[in-house]
Amino acid sequence: MRTIVGGVVFLLSVLGACGPERSHGGDDDDDTRMDACVGLECQVVNCQAMGMPDTSVSGTVFAPNGTLPLYGINVYVPREQLQPFAPGVSCDRCTDGLPGSPIVQTTTDENGHFSLSGIPAGDNIPLVITIGKWRRQTTIAHVDACADAAIPKTQTSLPKNKSEGEIPLIAISTGSADALECLALKLGIDLGEFTNDGGTGRVHMYTNTSSAGQGADRFASGGNFTDSQTLWNNADKLKNYDITILSCEGDQYGDTKKQPALNAVQQYADIGGRMFLSHWHNIWIEGANHGPGANGQVIADWAAVATFDNGGNLGNGTVDLIDEANNSKGTSFANWMVNVMGSTTRDQIAIGNGTGKTTVSALDNANAERWVYIGDRPQNFQFTTPQNVQPESRCGKVVFSDMHVSGDSHSNPGGNGNAFPNQCSPAGLTPQEKALAFMFFDISSCVGVIF
Repeated sequence: MRTIVGGVVFLLSVLGACGPERSHGGDDDDDTRMDACVGLECQVVNCQAMGMPDTSVSGTVFAPNGTLPLYGINVYVPREQLQPFAPGVSCDRCTDGLPGSPIVQTTTDENGHFSLSGIPAGDNIPLVITIGKWRRQTTIAHVDACADAAIPKTQTSLPKNKSEGEIPLIAISTGSADALECLALKLGIDLGEFTNDGGTGRVHMYTNTSSAGQGADRFASGGNFTDSQTLWNNADKLKNYDITILSCEGDQYGDTKKQPALNAVQQYADIGGRMFLSHWHNIWIEGANHGPGANGQVIADWAAVATFDNGGNLGNGTVDLIDEANNSKGTSFANWMVNVMGSTTRDQIAIGNGTGKTTVSALDNANAERWVYIGDRPQNFQFTTPQNVQPESRCGKVVFSDMHVSGDSHSNPGGNGNAFPNQCSPAGLTPQEKALAFMFFDISSCVGVIF
């Protein structure tokens, strides 16, 4: 981020001054130009010239709960002041770069740890921690030159509420066969951020009121969830959300997901929406081939990604495997799962009794990445959208999971005991919930040619 030209520039850099006119070689006057530092860059000290280590900052990034370290989170010092994220879905490609023109940047490793070298020295140094529209901005009160400043986790956890930073706007539709709303709660998002679509929270709760597989439908504190069909039937409404999470309802219930709904969901994902689909929400990928209202409605581009045979339930004691060979993040995922004690044996994920399903028999590896499998059957996979354009031109992500959250939480309508969050277990994250947590945050990340 800086050019060192002889002792004079080094001296000015130590003093925290901007660089002078710098020669780039040759005798032509036109070969000399002003290449000065800008703003905080002028506080970057050339420590190596003094035989000392670079000025650095280090720490560990956690989920909002402050206990689960996270992989692949961007950490940087911005050159410019950051603007708030624009509301609504957007196309976020990895080639776009990070807001604020980073002076230096890095990403967290498989322990959630980061070390950022070459940062400015001085007072009130800004630090940004972000993935997608999760963003926390913090200020380091003082950074000594040529030393490391350790940042406490109180400053490096992703925000659990709006007062701590920016959180993507998330829609969750509940289902009786899964409880992904409980996973979001366990990951540390404040309960006050869960509202219906008329509230000011960052997580809006929906339920499919016309489905026999309806999930939790109300808040224990009062108030009902919004009907899910008002969400997935309306592309303009979907576009308000950065991430949409659909919990399994126990069947496809195609009578509540007709072709206009499939069209709306495809339109949403194609412009940058993120979809997290659990089990029988395979209807959006497979098309309607099971249960009431299965009239062959389909998103043709998505149906080509995977072959479904709806195999059924997995037995007790099931162990899934992480795919390191066919997933660009597979090795990091496997390392992370060991580090967070989600895998006691590398690549293995113990699945809670009765919560593992299998509906997929094969995957188009040219257009999707397999994350988890059992035997030769994919359990979790991801693809980018639109499928009918080159990978570098895609904007959205779709994650599919046959791995339900663990059975210690449930999601059913009616009664205060089933009202959110009463139906969510207070226990810590299970192995499969940790695996799903990895995908929960990764779905926010930018879209690259390799997913």
